[in-house]
Amino acid sequence: MKKIKTPIILAVIGILSLSSCKDNEKQDSEVLEVTEVAADEIFRPNFHFTPQENWMNDPNGMFYLNGTYHLFFQYYPEGNVWGPMHWGHATSKDMVTWEELPIALEPDEFGYIFSGSAVVDVDNTSGFGDGTTPPVVAIFTYHDPKGEAEGRIDYQSQAIAYSLDEGKTWTKYEANPVIANPDIKDFRDPKVIWDEQNQQWLMALATVDRNLFYGSPNLKDWELLSEFGEATGAHDGVWECPDFFPMKVENSEEIKWVLIQSLNPGGFNGGSGTQYFVGDFNGKEFKVDPSMENLPEKHDHWIDYGKDNYAGVTWSNIPDSDGRKLFMGWMSNWLYAQEVPTETWRSSMTVARELTLKKVGDTYRIFSMPVEELDTYKEALFQVDQLMVKTSAEIAPEVEKDLTRAEIKFEIPNLKQTNYEFSLSNLEGEILKFGYKHSKKQFYINREESGIIDFNDEFAGTISYGPRTSKSDTLSVLMILDRTSIELFYDKGETLMTEIFFPEKPYTSFSVKGEGDFELKNIEINQFNFEKKNADGKN
Repeated sequence: MKKIKTPIILAVIGILSLSSCKDNEKQDSEVLEVTEVAADEIFRPNFHFTPQENWMNDPNGMFYLNGTYHLFFQYYPEGNVWGPMHWGHATSKDMVTWEELPIALEPDEFGYIFSGSAVVDVDNTSGFGDGTTPPVVAIFTYHDPKGEAEGRIDYQSQAIAYSLDEGKTWTKYEANPVIANPDIKDFRDPKVIWDEQNQQWLMALATVDRNLFYGSPNLKDWELLSEFGEATGAHDGVWECPDFFPMKVENSEEIKWVLIQSLNPGGFNGGSGTQYFVGDFNGKEFKVDPSMENLPEKHDHWIDYGKDNYAGVTWSNIPDSDGRKLFMGWMSNWLYAQEVPTETWRSSMTVARELTLKKVGDTYRIFSMPVEELDTYKEALFQVDQLMVKTSAEIAPEVEKDLTRAEIKFEIPNLKQTNYEFSLSNLEGEILKFGYKHSKKQFYINREESGIIDFNDEFAGTISYGPRTSKSDTLSVLMILDRTSIELFYDKGETLMTEIFFPEKPYTSFSVKGEGDFELKNIEINQFNFEKKNADGKN
């Protein structure tokens, strides 16, 4: 991933050295800029994607082509809070290290460029291809700010653009919009896939309280097929950023359809959140599985129970030879995203994750784990098969480790009806607490003492909780740490919690605590090294 710390600081210092001694006011301003940039860099992740500068939110238009993963994202290049939306662009060979590219799509006379998706039109059904290069087609929402200001309802519509150079440059379709607004206020975020079984392009489109499904033969002409969701799941907010696709149920030949559905507010722990539904699709209508019919607001089918994983979607055009469902989300929350203590840049994405679908009891559940490509960068620091904990213990205090870029994993066998607390801390007294209350079958994260928290009352005002749905008497824990974020994968990905934090000094210690003695097994601490070359000889 590109960094801006060194070039920006050197540029400003160069200006300072050439300034007149009389220009004190200008010097003071530039010193302040250097300080802000340097302060921001202590919070910038090592390997989660962040823009070099300014505002970012939802991931958009993610596709894979010719060995490259493309990530587009909601971007405002002129400020560090939400503004007129563009599509930023970044690429990666492994979904771990990223290169930011020039802006892909910019606002025009029809409005801002809101969220959407992109597909590789292999058979050139759109006719945009040149006969040799399959077009990449982006499908996005036009948001007309003038129409919104005038109080109109129809200020959002769906449009397309195409690229013949693998997403580097784009041409907007001259006959946009391809789907006009049918008098719905929130009408946005089209996610399109090729529905092989029914031989159609299939779009999931979010509205206030439901999803609309559209079909098309060519990405230009769309027909409304059906709608879903008015009376199912969480509705304490606006539905947006859907994803819809078939998946094979693990260890079976059964195929189910999955609808990933974000909403804001109304997340499990307040603010932004992403729920999901599993069922069947006949080419026109989606019918949720009987085990998920009439899900209440406070149900237990969420992609992530932490406060900071939102608007996530999957990559398109992943080869059959790979076969994975690969997912990434925006690692923030609309409750406080525009106020977090970074100034030159704001927001990052989650680590890329592989989704799997499993039958658990009488229902279906999405499991998520970090993509295997991340393992390429790991260096083993500490490993022990068994450790008996006498109430509490610091793990590997004798090992020099960098917890700003680390993976920690372990198991707790023979769970007792008690509380297990884990913590990351530093010598400044800052501490992030998280753990598992087995008596309540409940995970939690507590950011009350985690560092800088006073920028917004919602950030640490409540403790986040998530239910444990696994019935196993062994708890497996995997955490990915990257400077200002923790991604917790419990029970081999059955329950996830992702949250950000802002300690003024890096955490240097990891400890565990219980109510009485307990055992840890298969403990590993690995550190990510992004300076060395990976197995393919690439950085």
